[in-house]
Amino acid sequence: MFYHVKELQFNARVSGPDPAFATLLLEQFGGANGELAAALRYFGQAFGAKKAFPDKYDLLMDIATEEFSHLEIVGATIQMLLQGVNGDLKNAAQESEIMQLLDGKAKKEELIHKAIVAPELFVQTAGGPAYTNSQGVPWTAAYINGDVQGDLTSDLRSDMGAETRAKLVYEYLLQFTNDPYVKETLNFLMTREVAHFQMFEAALDTLQPNFPPGILQADPRYSNLYFNMSNGSEIRGPWNKGESSQLGEEWQYIEDPIRKVIETNGLLDCEPAGTVRTVKGTDEVSFGLSRERSEEINAAVPIGEQQWNDAYPEKDAGKAGNV
Repeated sequence: MFYHVKELQFNARVSGPDPAFATLLLEQFGGANGELAAALRYFGQAFGAKKAFPDKYDLLMDIATEEFSHLEIVGATIQMLLQGVNGDLKNAAQESEIMQLLDGKAKKEELIHKAIVAPELFVQTAGGPAYTNSQGVPWTAAYINGDVQGDLTSDLRSDMGAETRAKLVYEYLLQFTNDPYVKETLNFLMTREVAHFQMFEAALDTLQPNFPPGILQADPRYSNLYFNMSNGSEIRGPWNKGESSQLGEEWQYIEDPIRKVIETNGLLDCEPAGTVRTVKGTDEVSFGLSRERSEEINAAVPIGEQQWNDAYPEKDAGKAGNV
């Protein structure tokens, strides 16, 4: 149940109209890394966590709801940046003030060009935010469907990546406006991405073991092989030298991948090296973890009659009349 409070989470302001920047800001309204995508991504992920991981359900629903509030902030800012457009376009009986202000062919052509890039702002919504990105491409669930995989060790990592991308979009947007009030709003939204990244990271850390993502373990014959697939100088670093970051295995640098493949019958005869893990051992871990996670979830969600809420607390009854 959502309860809408009319006041914004952050009191967005603008110094004056700026249709050009409003067009750019659509990226965070209906774009791939925008607030709508974030809200629906975490909202969708939360359902599978409700019974088995109620603490993660709470986290995902809280952040999803906050992202909806951020969508409201972005939409309100776009609306304020387009102030005057709607009223002028309603003056259909004569040339509107906005066109009269665009004195000269060049300025009118510039406005028409902006409308071609994002026509929703001018000829469809007449000065309101549209569910498109800055190029006028409609929002699509394809942006987020791959982020809801039903495994929190994967979903939370995806969420950290999403917060990273959104943070960078805000960082770039800040370079395209000189409005101090708009900068203030964008800085708030950007900072919340940083906060959410840390929340998801902390939640992932409470799921142990959480590497590799999912249940099945990595095959020790191939988990620490680095294939030199480039001609030229040999580049070494912690990604192919020393111990691997998560499994603690010694990286095996394959300088000549073709020879390695030929000598091992297409890697079928490859033996583990630089690791204490064995194929048999990883199979046992996979089987044990699979059974453990399955029992954990099945115990929380038994087959049969179910209801989403176990009880409706009395303390919340007072709010129901306001919905």
